[in-house]
Amino acid sequence: MNPAAVHTSTLHSLPLLARGKVRDNYAVGDDRILMVASDRISAFDVIMDDPIPGKGALLTQMALWWFEQLKGIVPNHLTGEAPESVVAPDEVAQVAGRSMLVQRLKPVPIEAVVRGYLAGSGWKEYQDSQSVCGVPLPAGLRNASQLPQPIYTPAAKAEVGEHDENITYERTVDMVGEPLAAQIRDTAIALYSRAAAIAAKKGIIIADTKFEFGLNAAGELVLMDEVLTPDSSRYWPADQYREGENPPSFDKQYLRDWLEQATVDGQPWAKQPPPPRLPDDVVAGTAAKYRDAMQRLVG
Repeated sequence: MNPAAVHTSTLHSLPLLARGKVRDNYAVGDDRILMVASDRISAFDVIMDDPIPGKGALLTQMALWWFEQLKGIVPNHLTGEAPESVVAPDEVAQVAGRSMLVQRLKPVPIEAVVRGYLAGSGWKEYQDSQSVCGVPLPAGLRNASQLPQPIYTPAAKAEVGEHDENITYERTVDMVGEPLAAQIRDTAIALYSRAAAIAAKKGIIIADTKFEFGLNAAGELVLMDEVLTPDSSRYWPADQYREGENPPSFDKQYLRDWLEQATVDGQPWAKQPPPPRLPDDVVAGTAAKYRDAMQRLVG
């Protein structure tokens, strides 16, 4: 394991609230959360034992950059305070560059997925039903086709280790009511549309992404968690895009492709824990994909 990598943070000065697939969340009083982005990586909803050095810091910096680009559409959860200010001196190295100090919100249990292109599970579903999550689509689309306009295809958030469940917009209305369901849908599409236009100028296609929202004490919708990172989005290089083919990507697809061929104890990996150990070249190759996306976007 790379000694510079942080697989799991170990802060003693703050109470641990939860460990997700990537982030460790600590309580700061009763109104704020310190989100520490580790170097963990998950695929097929299984957390790998081997971290990707530098990944947590890169994801944090990319999310902060996107929060800035998306200002004015919806409030976000950032407090503007330095994460280093709320931990003990001997813990600063664990949080510096990889953390966000954010408002404590009431999470909305909906993954707000927006798709601008037909890919992944959406392409599989389209082949069966000519629709995605109940949204009908025109005939004749191909793998990686650009959609006539972005579509909202929500999912119900699952516990760590479980698979998120694709649901219809009507189901979200049942879950949270029509006004909030419509606000989340319209906000997510507006966020995606602005981000896709920004990325296009940098030579990047954002095929799809997911947003997460919470409600503050006043009941207002707030954008939270990560935003538009390669962990939550499908990034393609525009100069290598070909309709009908799976484009190379800047996200975890590189790792997923390797895992599809991986074995554990001589048998094909069943996509259940324990995961296979990641060879050094796969760790390095995955890290390079994340760095490339960041450099193209931000320079």
